[in-house]
Amino acid sequence: MSPTLALARALIERPSVTPDDAGCQALIGARLTALGFRLETLTFGAVTNLWAVHGHQGPLAVFAGHTDVVPTGPEDAWRSAPFVPSIRDGRLYGRGSADMKGSLAAMVTAIEAFLGRHPEPRGRIGLLLTSDEEGPAVDGTARVVETLVQRGEIPDWCIVGEPTSERALGDMVKNGRRGSLSGTLKVHGVQGHVAYPHKAANPVHLTAPALATLVAERWDEGSTDFPPTSFQISNIHAGTGAGNVIPGTMTVQFNFRFNPASPADTLRQRTEEVLVHHGLDFSIDWTLGAEPFLTPKGLLVDAVRKAVREITGREAACSTTGGTSDARFLARHCAQVVELGPVNASIHQVDEWVSVDELDQLAAVYDRVLEHLLG
Repeated sequence: MSPTLALARALIERPSVTPDDAGCQALIGARLTALGFRLETLTFGAVTNLWAVHGHQGPLAVFAGHTDVVPTGPEDAWRSAPFVPSIRDGRLYGRGSADMKGSLAAMVTAIEAFLGRHPEPRGRIGLLLTSDEEGPAVDGTARVVETLVQRGEIPDWCIVGEPTSERALGDMVKNGRRGSLSGTLKVHGVQGHVAYPHKAANPVHLTAPALATLVAERWDEGSTDFPPTSFQISNIHAGTGAGNVIPGTMTVQFNFRFNPASPADTLRQRTEEVLVHHGLDFSIDWTLGAEPFLTPKGLLVDAVRKAVREITGREAACSTTGGTSDARFLARHCAQVVELGPVNASIHQVDEWVSVDELDQLAAVYDRVLEHLLG
């Protein structure tokens, strides 16, 4: 059994459902201590974070990831127990195998291999782990980054181990992400009897044309690096539950995944202009979950793509699609952030899995990235 597979199995055995780390960081920390890393546990609320650094000078290359996992769902729906790592048909099954304990194991064994060849590399290596990525993401990476910035410990390069590959390891890397802007719209009408609509004002009827306008709106055309901004309605609620009552209010939850061509302030303004145009009596609570970011092709992107090519023979496509990740917190201060991990085929699902062979390949890719940056 390879060192990467063995460590991935040991991590999966720890039921680290957000925000419980369940000993994962201690396990990894022991490996890093043996390599000469300086370890610091940063606890905020119920969240455990680990910051580990090797070396004292030179550029800082950081691997980042999370030890927490989402709940398993009904365990009897799993073919094998979610926290009992099982290998079938060349796949390692277990909660967190792909998102992202397989990546964490690959990071650690890659660092071990690299430092075995370069005991004194041309710079520093950092590892940032949190147990709060799958949850609120308030007391995790965001808080650690704030602490590091206050100290002046700003990474030069960050590699996040999110499962970015589409069909085979390394066929896609994320060199940026779209922003996320959510809104909760409340439209006010007048409650009444369905038989007397002239005595009421139905907020569902009033809002429907405005929603149709927002759904049909072309917010921007995107760019070479980003797809067009998208608007999606996720929840609609109105009514008292009675079939003969016109509701007095209607609540709509929606989300923008946006690119730099449509800043959050512009999206807020354009949305509210549509609602005003349709004469609605409304209020909106806005939540900005993430700003878009982009790492242009340069030293880190080139090193990652070259490493993928050398290990797998594939040409990694750069992409900014998908959801948000902790990379958004790192990108606020680190100019070069890239996400690279295993195939995203089963994350958050029953019978989550990662390819055993690709685990070792991922470790080799991470090792080669370090070679290009600090070797």
